[in-house]
Amino acid sequence: MSATPRRTTLCVVKLGGSRLDTLDDPWWDDLARLARERPLILVHGWSRPLRRLAPRHRGPSAILRDRYGNQSRWTTPQVLDDIKAVSSALGEQVAERLHGRAVTTERLLGSEGLISAGPGERLWWRGRQLVELDNLVGPPTGVHTAPLRHARPGHIPLLTPLARDPAGREVNTDADRAAAAVAGAVGAADLVLVTDVSHLVVDGRPVQRLGERAAADLRDTVTTGGMRKKLRAACEALEQGVGRVVIGDAPVTALLAARTGTLITRG
Repeated sequence: MSATPRRTTLCVVKLGGSRLDTLDDPWWDDLARLARERPLILVHGWSRPLRRLAPRHRGPSAILRDRYGNQSRWTTPQVLDDIKAVSSALGEQVAERLHGRAVTTERLLGSEGLISAGPGERLWWRGRQLVELDNLVGPPTGVHTAPLRHARPGHIPLLTPLARDPAGREVNTDADRAAAAVAGAVGAADLVLVTDVSHLVVDGRPVQRLGERAAADLRDTVTTGGMRKKLRAACEALEQGVGRVVIGDAPVTALLAARTGTLITRG
């Protein structure tokens, strides 16, 4: 990663694939109002639309688990093609939602020179055995920010978080971590992870606020699955100088105002 840039008023919003097609008109009204007031970058997932596309994207066989217990979609060239097809349709839907609210969008593909990825894991559990698989995934390691500088009030870059690995191959990368990398690279003040849960929950209780160190502790000891990835992304964003991260299922302005969701801050 490059040196931490100067902080701006820019906000990066990651729209979870489990929520994109269920957000209602008031949610989009709220996002459009915010987008006309301050620069935003949207990063989107694709999990639910991809599962609907074909049976091969559903069920246990579509997901791999590495030796550390982290889950990943088993990504082949065909899966990448399906991700791009689904993402193109999602981009059209988002553009339609926002253009009618006086906000324009610009669709960007991370693998077209925007996001670099490191080498992916080679060993994955198949049943009770660790086997070597060529899974086209990799963690985000760098962001080329020039195309993202088009973000301004009333105009939103919409980023599909694919990447290029050190060998130049197109790979899948975790959308939450990609959003964190983007937020850090562009000097964003805020990162908002819009998901299908209202809060981080610990011991049956919703967590409204916590610091970076507590978030890292919970990531490593309590959380699993998607929430573990979100806490990992949150910590990575804060390490790169992002002021705060919010995780939740609500209008973005409500999350930014800490009226709902889980707010994670530095220090």
